[in-house]
Amino acid sequence: MLFLVATPIGNLSDISLRALEVLREMDLILCEDTRRSSILLKHYGIDKPLYSYHKFNEKKNLEAVLERLRGGEKVGLISDAGTPCLNDPGAVLAEACVEEGLPFTAIPGACSPIQALVLSGMDATKFQFIGFLPKKGAATLRQALGYPGSTVAFESPERLVDTLEALSELDPERRVAVVREMTKTFEECKRGPVKEVLRYYREKGVKGEICLVIAGGEFPEEKMPLDELILSLQEVHGLTTKEAIKLAAKLLNQPKSAIYDAVHR
Repeated sequence: MLFLVATPIGNLSDISLRALEVLREMDLILCEDTRRSSILLKHYGIDKPLYSYHKFNEKKNLEAVLERLRGGEKVGLISDAGTPCLNDPGAVLAEACVEEGLPFTAIPGACSPIQALVLSGMDATKFQFIGFLPKKGAATLRQALGYPGSTVAFESPERLVDTLEALSELDPERRVAVVREMTKTFEECKRGPVKEVLRYYREKGVKGEICLVIAGGEFPEEKMPLDELILSLQEVHGLTTKEAIKLAAKLLNQPKSAIYDAVHR
């Protein structure tokens, strides 16, 4: 059976008792980096075979892992930090288990997007997690600004200031939270209008692992390219292309035929 086990995102004490019990019962443990995972396991006196399993080799090693699961072995999968499958290995293996009818379960624990959302102090009744922001992320940021709930994303310290600058140009008063080095010694959560948070990190500089949380709101449709507006309406409101074109025409006060022609050029 496969066990997807959440591990700490910083402080080693944040692992659950159940996770430790499960890891002690495994025949083998899959991990992204054997050196990093061995620190956690040695800390808790767990001595089990560790196998490298990361995004660059998970498809290559998939059949070998499935063969062991078919043979009845207990296989644990952990990432370097946090919950597997969320921008970490695990989804490919879980999907294969579903297709073959092999049992698997998840052992809950630390999850950096959820931790960041809680620390942000923003509305958590409706939110989206969009993973790592793309290098050319203007379209993604505009869609996030138009999302009615909070948006959580990963960002690198090298690109954070550029991202905050892009957000500030689009909506300088939008509330954001930069959550850095969660559960570690130098944990920090800087909250406020994006223009103020930008000023802070321009002066201070940025280090560590980062989650960016953007407050929900509205982004003026007239500022959004038509193709992005149609896509945003589909994703946020669950509309078909036809329905999104009709709504876009109403929002932009243009004939539906003009919007249709522009979309299908």
